[in-house]
Amino acid sequence: MISTSFQQFPLDLIDEPVYGVQDFVVAPCNADAMAWVHRWPNWPGQGLIIHGPPGCGKSHLATIWRSRSGATFIDGQSLPDNTRELTSASSAVIVESAETASESKLLHLYNALVEERKTMLLTTRSLLGRWPIKLPDLSSRIGSLPVVGIRQPDDSLLQAILVKQFSDRQLRVKPEVISYLVIRMERSFEVARKIVAVLDEMALDGHKSVSISLAKTALGKLEDLSPVVNKSRD
Repeated sequence: MISTSFQQFPLDLIDEPVYGVQDFVVAPCNADAMAWVHRWPNWPGQGLIIHGPPGCGKSHLATIWRSRSGATFIDGQSLPDNTRELTSASSAVIVESAETASESKLLHLYNALVEERKTMLLTTRSLLGRWPIKLPDLSSRIGSLPVVGIRQPDDSLLQAILVKQFSDRQLRVKPEVISYLVIRMERSFEVARKIVAVLDEMALDGHKSVSISLAKTALGKLEDLSPVVNKSRD
């Protein structure tokens, strides 16, 4: 767990997102999911499903679990026809965006992992009830796995998420800019990602630092594309 305090600028910044366990900000909305990751290998059944909105940290948690389990990452749409090759090459398998996978391939993967006494972690945006599985055998098997969700962030977590994403993009941002964004933006992981991306582009194009003025312009730009500003909180 790391602190959710955001008054720690300037930072030593890096190019790529950091997905270490120490970089995951634990908060009430994701604490259960982190606890399940640390509970492995004492999971009931052959795996776990983590569901949540885009950008909520599913991939980060999956990466933490991979470091513990030695699992192989694969996107649901990229499952091979011969899942035996996948299971024989690793001790566990992570299927991201599992709802996009071929049902027959996912069923074969599940059966192979069970036979070989290995484990799977599925990440998905959808609750099982909203994931329309047509194959009865797959539905029963997936339905037997424990499920944990990640909720939208509160303000303190949103602050920490913005700080981390700015840091990942090598942007030095003052605490007052973070506060300005948090009280005006939608409380959403995905919106936080979009705002940071837009500010990164604007700062680079204009050779400017990320200021409150630039943040205001970015919010307006995004508002033209989608309802990212919660005006009731202005």
